[in-house]
Amino acid sequence: MRITRYEDMDDTAKDMMREVGSIGTGNAATALSSLLKVEVKMTVPNVEILGYNEAVDSLGHPEDIVSGVLVQMTGDVSGVMLFLMKMDFINEILGCVLQESIDGYEQMGEMEISAATEVGNIIISSYMLSLSKLADMEISLSVPAFSVNMLGGIMTVPMAEFGYVSDKLMMITGRCFIGGKRVESNLLMLPDIQSLNYLMDRLVAPNE
Repeated sequence: MRITRYEDMDDTAKDMMREVGSIGTGNAATALSSLLKVEVKMTVPNVEILGYNEAVDSLGHPEDIVSGVLVQMTGDVSGVMLFLMKMDFINEILGCVLQESIDGYEQMGEMEISAATEVGNIIISSYMLSLSKLADMEISLSVPAFSVNMLGGIMTVPMAEFGYVSDKLMMITGRCFIGGKRVESNLLMLPDIQSLNYLMDRLVAPNE
């Protein structure tokens, strides 16, 4: 089945992306546990196709300040991935890596930004490595970019990238526990429509 919009994805396609996400988050948890020297667990993710406003509402208030790591995908898949982190997530990372905590994003210096960026990059890379292995595809990732903005503002980045194709986002959500404490983070994956069709051909068709 060829699709022209994210919302055309059927349950089979979503289940396949969820399976990829499960493997990816498992690999990410292992890598983060090694980096942070504490146990990291991630639940089986859910895959949702949401409009911009729905996605923002599900994550919090548009004026909430959040941080994000953005990576461009090229190769067999073109698009962007955005990993969102809230302050509780940031502080768990900083506590493990730098033995410190902060009260706000404005207190983040070079070392704090570097630690948060590395963790976001591990999450994204683990997911994409799982996807490329399962689909036997070549996917390259750009150098990760870290930013802090209001939730409503940071979510406009992927919409600006692909809003001309669809007003929907693919959000991969799951619970993350660092050292037994639940922390807030979310992953958004936005391949362009041509890439998404190619992915579905590689992942879904062989299993039908």
